Amino acid sequence: MLPMPKILPSQAIEQYQCDGYYFPLKVLDDNEVTASRAQLERFEKSQDQPLAGAQRNKSHLLFKWVDDLMRHNTILDAVEDLIGPDLLCWNTLFWIKEANSGSFVSWHQDLRYWGLDTADLVSVWLALSPANLASGCMRVLPGSHQGELLPHKDEYADGNLLTRGQEIAVEVDEDQTVAMPLNPGEISLHNVRLAHASSPNQSADRRIGLSLHYMPTKSKQIVGEWDSAALVRGEDRYGHFKHAPQPAKDFDPVAVEFHRQATDAVREILFTDAEKVRPTI
Repeated sequence: MLPMPKILPSQAIEQYQCDGYYFPLKVLDDNEVTASRAQLERFEKSQDQPLAGAQRNKSHLLFKWVDDLMRHNTILDAVEDLIGPDLLCWNTLFWIKEANSGSFVSWHQDLRYWGLDTADLVSVWLALSPANLASGCMRVLPGSHQGELLPHKDEYADGNLLTRGQEIAVEVDEDQTVAMPLNPGEISLHNVRLAHASSPNQSADRRIGLSLHYMPTKSKQIVGEWDSAALVRGEDRYGHFKHAPQPAKDFDPVAVEFHRQATDAVREILFTDAEKVRPTI
């Protein structure tokens, strides 16, 4: 007998299993969203530039408030309803499109590049500003998480936020896709194999999203020689990943050094066999 879900209604779980995604789920109230965005933009102001490069990647090791979001009970309850109680977070990653910018994300499937052996990874996308059609919210291809992974090609297009500018090498029927608009403080959840993309931000506000990538503790890294993840719930009886430290404050020295090692490892995995390396993460 399956355990009772903690937070997701049964139809949400069924939709996720069938179509590969579910949205929206409210996680943060307006005050929490405002505080999170303020902390991000306060740091950006302090360095006179937006978050960039490795700062986007495994950001929970740099910012305690991101680590707190990664461990948010509502998020973890939803993920547990989908993949069980023993959870690692492999990565956290900021997706920021400046107002009226050409930045976009091409159609792709993450599992093609992440070097992981699991199809059970859940990607949570948290909106810290409006993510709608005008600002370039995520779009998904329902059911594309089932069957074989689609062929991809590396395009390295300017403005593509992906590492290689990778994109699915077959035509995607846009009429079959679904947009996932989110209000600030809401999340979507999608399977690591699901094809997804997003268009440029044509709004007057920044589109700020934080993705958090959760997987069962039994998961393995099969491309890189070393990889890390944060144990966020339950227990890890497998030890396939080096556990990330939990920062006591922003830019905790121990966590910052671990961040350097961890992001180097992720970059090596993501650019395996690539023609060139871009400083996108």
